Amino acid sequence: MREVTAVTYGWEAAVEAQIRSAQERGEFDNLPGAGKPIPGRNLPYDESWWIKSFLEREQLPADLMLPTPLQLRRRVERLPGEVRDLPTEESVRAYVADLNTEIVAWLRTPTGPRVVVRPVNADDVVRQWRTDRERTAAERVLAAPEAAPGAPARPRRRWRLPWRRG
Repeated sequence: MREVTAVTYGWEAAVEAQIRSAQERGEFDNLPGAGKPIPGRNLPYDESWWIKSFLEREQLPADLMLPTPLQLRRRVERLPGEVRDLPTEESVRAYVADLNTEIVAWLRTPTGPRVVVRPVNADDVVRQWRTDRERTAAERVLAAPEAAPGAPARPRRRWRLPWRRG
């Protein structure tokens, strides 16, 4: 027992000596969290604190923690907003086809909770995409200021490079 205590004491003394010499060299000065309270010190214990801090630090969405069927359901719910800015009908159909491929792959070998997830009808999504585009185009036309019919158009300003003469 005495030998274990002597080894432990010698090891602790060596560590303390290294810490002391680092303090004297100033390696602990101006550290990023110096003088600030420890975050979450007064909060109750949370088992998944490290996961939450990792997601926050890396700025990852919390959806990554959901099981596959819930992720697919959420993607189906967000589908109209995700395809709204796509330029062509073919790109909308390709996006829906990729999502349906993932859904069918999950349906073949379901894992996680039993949640109803069905493939999306591409024609319905394209129909909704068209109505959204028509509505936004009509809103842009209404919001655009109309020029007076007799007023001359504002001349375009011609920019020239300073070292060119013209």
